[in-house]
Amino acid sequence: MFPNDISDLAAAVIAAAAEHGWTIATAESCTGGLVSGALTAVAGSSAVIDRGFVTYSNTAKIELLGVPATMLEVHGAVSEPVARAMAQGARDRARTDLSVSITGIAGPGGGSAEKPVGLVHFGCASLSGVGHQRHVFEGMDREGVRLASIRVALGLLLEACGAR
Repeated sequence: MFPNDISDLAAAVIAAAAEHGWTIATAESCTGGLVSGALTAVAGSSAVIDRGFVTYSNTAKIELLGVPATMLEVHGAVSEPVARAMAQGARDRARTDLSVSITGIAGPGGGSAEKPVGLVHFGCASLSGVGHQRHVFEGMDREGVRLASIRVALGLLLEACGAR
């Protein structure tokens, strides 16, 4: 279903988290649940994956993850503060050890000079805090941006497990 490199990354995340006895939640906007889908495609993932939040709308981010409405108004959904708040909200609400969040502009429309198509913010929450990465995937179509985002999110989880 997923490209081999994504399947391999997902399997590595599941194995690393299972080795620690850790659980994972996802909070996804522009990927619409694909990270959770890649993880749950791995046999044995039920020991690690607790839940995935698909929070495509601002209302969903507020209601399901507790992202402050004022944060969305000031910074916009595609921003570092929102990615961090999404990751922390997913971890808090699911009571997991780790969570990853993704919020971005996959295109083909919706971009601006300040926030171009291909801009994606990631958050990763763990016991040690919330990390953030910002990527601009230039020259990719919608599918390319979403696949690249899955790779980054899985990489962040793998790194949080100390396996990368």
